[in-house]
Amino acid sequence: MAEPIVLVDVKDRIATVTMNDPDRRNPISGMEMIQGLLDAFASVEANPDVSVMILTGAGSAFCAGGDIKEMANPDSTFRKAPLDAAEGYINGIQRLPIALYNMDIPTIAAINGPAIGAGCDLTMMCDMRVASERAKFGEVFVNLGIIPGDAGSWFLLRRLGHQKAAELTFSGRVIDAAEALKMEMVLEVVPHDDLLEKARERAAVIAAKPPRTIRTAKRLLRNAERMDLPDFLNTAAAFQALMHQTTDHHEALAAFIEKRAPKYTGN
Repeated sequence: MAEPIVLVDVKDRIATVTMNDPDRRNPISGMEMIQGLLDAFASVEANPDVSVMILTGAGSAFCAGGDIKEMANPDSTFRKAPLDAAEGYINGIQRLPIALYNMDIPTIAAINGPAIGAGCDLTMMCDMRVASERAKFGEVFVNLGIIPGDAGSWFLLRRLGHQKAAELTFSGRVIDAAEALKMEMVLEVVPHDDLLEKARERAAVIAAKPPRTIRTAKRLLRNAERMDLPDFLNTAAAFQALMHQTTDHHEALAAFIEKRAPKYTGN
């Protein structure tokens, strides 16, 4: 049997999700890949034994974005009547940013190669990014006479600020890993063969923390993006009151006082 188009591996509270269509450079415009990712994200999110997720690609590319040959096909979904095409985006690729945004566990993109178009946007949908020295990034939609239809502009603006997001969006140019680091698109650039190891090192730091606290902290960051300060403070107070009642909080206090390593249970 052929391997699944999306692979999921869970070990030591870390889930590694791999887009697995290397011959086509892992495009995400087809429903098979989109549904595979959605199913993977849902299973990871629902697993209480997972605290953090790494997203990467198989082969030489992270993700080539949309299938340009399919866009040129007059019978493709891209060429449908405007309302039908819009529904295709809503019911297709736009489900990915919603799924990633709503995940309560932290997400790390391990960018093993080119991340182009929607692939670049997919990296921006993750909380953190670690890049191989072979990684490239391109918000290239204008080069094809289209715009990001997958919420890329929403994420790019929030990750990079208006000026950097505007320059990449309007120029459509592709940048290498070194420039991405300089622009603070990624946390670090590492030797290609060390990419997953370095991503797992970062993930392991998160996985060692109290599981429910990590998920609650992720919700708090998400709320901070859309709330004004008074409402956010009320939310933070409510979340904090819940955290004070957890077994893991009491264990963290005891371990600190007793000068030992804590043993968290997720309760």
